[in-house]
Amino acid sequence: MAFDVSGTDLVRAAALLGAGISMGFGAIGPGIGEGFAAGKACEGIARAPEHANLLTRTMLVGQAVSESTGIYALVVALLLIFVV
Repeated sequence: MAFDVSGTDLVRAAALLGAGISMGFGAIGPGIGEGFAAGKACEGIARAPEHANLLTRTMLVGQAVSESTGIYALVVALLLIFVV
């Protein structure tokens, strides 16, 4: 039983594999970074509860910046899935 695999099938398979790898690696960094920032904010709030509003606001801005790399990975993955 032989399978007929054309060049377009290989390109499609490589694009889908690349999309999965892009999202996999692209989500690791923001996940670690946001978790680290949230943990440190909790430590800061535990030490100085009177600064909770400032720490929370600063943490959320930092997490938004960190999440941008995950969004870029999502854009690359979507381009690989739907354009290639």
